[in-house]
Amino acid sequence: MVTVSCQGMPAQISASSPFNHAKADVILRSSDNVDFRVFKLFLLLSSPFFETLFDLPQPSEDNLTDTEMKDGLPVIPISEDSRTLDTLLRFCYPCTLTKNPSLNHFTEVVRVLEAAQKYSLDEVESTIREAFFKPAILEVNPLRCFAIARQARLREETILSARYSLRTSLVPDWFGEIGMVTSTDVLALWAYHQKCGKAVQTLKLSYSWIEGHYQTRAAVPWIFGNCNCPRSNTIRLFGSQGHLIWWEEFMEATFQTLKEKPCAQTVHEAVERTIEEVRRRNCTTCSPSIATVLKQFGDLFAKKVEDLVSEVDLHLTY
Repeated sequence: MVTVSCQGMPAQISASSPFNHAKADVILRSSDNVDFRVFKLFLLLSSPFFETLFDLPQPSEDNLTDTEMKDGLPVIPISEDSRTLDTLLRFCYPCTLTKNPSLNHFTEVVRVLEAAQKYSLDEVESTIREAFFKPAILEVNPLRCFAIARQARLREETILSARYSLRTSLVPDWFGEIGMVTSTDVLALWAYHQKCGKAVQTLKLSYSWIEGHYQTRAAVPWIFGNCNCPRSNTIRLFGSQGHLIWWEEFMEATFQTLKEKPCAQTVHEAVERTIEEVRRRNCTTCSPSIATVLKQFGDLFAKKVEDLVSEVDLHLTY
């Protein structure tokens, strides 16, 4: 149980291992009055900030200053709370003493990132960025990652998160970290989303990207078909009409969804749906090869989408 001082602040308590070592040579006190007994060497090796801090004249019991002493050690107040400081210090300590902590909460990531930047802990910042801004997390929470990257002024991660956000609706659901971004940031992301949606629609204006890849009509018999499946004359390809109607429906539906979600994933998801739809038709000509040929075409389509999206700028200041 934590006791409370007469001033209303929690009384000083000691941090848990390994930050309670009797041989430590400095105490860092968190904003919520938790004392971390640490070794200067580990912090000196982690950041030039601490090198400068510890180079300042240190108080001693014989040389009294305004700096508080405890158990013969100088006490340095830190503005971060104990949870943030504990996480930050574990990244600084060698792995033989403690493992790198898990960052399971988005708000915790923000606090630790900001502290790492504040104390010039470049390696710690890099480790957090690599651990957090990875596909497994970005795919599930792109907007939350965008907010965190924006808050921490991480340019590359902000752009990366914005790219992943193209997999979501143009009008997103509420997310907890939305307060971390300004209305300007939200409008910039919205504008970026719209511009990407418009950019990929240019693929619909000309199918030369298909003709340039396959070269001849004979290379895409699965589009024109040699079966009794219904045909359409809407799209002109290789100077010909009469392609299979399921392919036209696939193209039209995919372009429609790309307005809302302009990314490669949209194409791949449309490919999987169309494969199942074509198989349900039970055409002995189309069904056996549909998975192979349409996935190959989907890879081409998705690459063209990504190429166009990569040319769109996200207009934000840093």
